[in-house]
Amino acid sequence: MVKQQRAVRTRQSLILAAAQVFAEEGYTAASLSTVSEAAGVSTGALHFHFPSKWALAQAVEEAALRALHRITGRVGSGPGSPMQKLVDSLHALADGLTSDFVIQAGFRLHCTDGSGTEGALWREWWSWVEQTLRSAKDGGELAYGVCVYDATAAVVAATAGFQALGGTNTWWLSEPWVTRFWQMQLPALVDARVLTRVRCWPPRPYRGRPRPRGGVAATLADERRSVTDE
Repeated sequence: MVKQQRAVRTRQSLILAAAQVFAEEGYTAASLSTVSEAAGVSTGALHFHFPSKWALAQAVEEAALRALHRITGRVGSGPGSPMQKLVDSLHALADGLTSDFVIQAGFRLHCTDGSGTEGALWREWWSWVEQTLRSAKDGGELAYGVCVYDATAAVVAATAGFQALGGTNTWWLSEPWVTRFWQMQLPALVDARVLTRVRCWPPRPYRGRPRPRGGVAATLADERRSVTDE
């Protein structure tokens, strides 16, 4: 039992360390030795859990997918109309892309790094956005003539842009900028009779946790707490 618990902790430490290394250095530049050193384990222990860098990247993407499910599940179960939930979910995701290495790495792996991961994260995000927009359409919230597919593509493409630009300047993922995006987009998407009831800004301030300094290993405990808090 103790060995099993230790194995679970080691695996989780490796995933969290890999997420930060992938987020900061990219999949191609990241080395397994850097990951194992950051996690405080030997390369042999790393290969015991993950036979290749690709397998480790898949595990990071799966962890990011669970984090995305927590975001969409929390927003989806909360108050507000479908369009309000769409606004809030993009704000919550932008916050995660700023403060959570697992989410950062998960989206970066498939979008820009050519890691060969399955892209489950982007498919899930597309599905959530499309489902929410369909609910908005069924409820009479969308403006006349708005195509759900086209609107979904626009929101997902904007997310990819925020993610890519936010890698070098987190201002792109800040509350003001995402709010401005919705201020520009909502008049084109939402029926005029509904527009005044949809808030463009997030329901609560972003956590605003800056990217940690001091190396990967120094932030693992903080990342574990973040995962637990979700």
